[in-house]
Amino acid sequence: MESTTYRQLIGSLIYLTNTRPDLSYAVSILSRFMQEPRDSHWNAAKRVLRYIQGTKGFGLLYTKTKNFVLGGYSDADFAGSIDDRASTSGYLMNMGSAAVSWSCKKQATVATSSAEARYISAWEAACEIVWLRRIL
Repeated sequence: MESTTYRQLIGSLIYLTNTRPDLSYAVSILSRFMQEPRDSHWNAAKRVLRYIQGTKGFGLLYTKTKNFVLGGYSDADFAGSIDDRASTSGYLMNMGSAAVSWSCKKQATVATSSAEARYISAWEAACEIVWLRRIL
């Protein structure tokens, strides 16, 4: 497998994730193998390209608006990981009609209930929104 071609493709896919966050997970997994890609990695990258070809109408649209209200959403999945039963937090921050920040990751602390997992997720989202407000 030619590593230069693979790196160029993955670099292009990383750039594309700015408007196509649905590709982020697959591209992050593929980017782990940029040093020594194998044929299986190249085939997986081509599969991502076929997915993009079939979903050209998807993506985030950033339009000019006068209403720049900063808001967000958060949610959690209690003990959703099959491997270690860890909870997953996720949030999405919007400015106007456009998404400006998002995250989905395993929680660092162990939640003992679904309510606690949601509180942890809300705390992470609150930290992000405070950080965004300071930037603005």
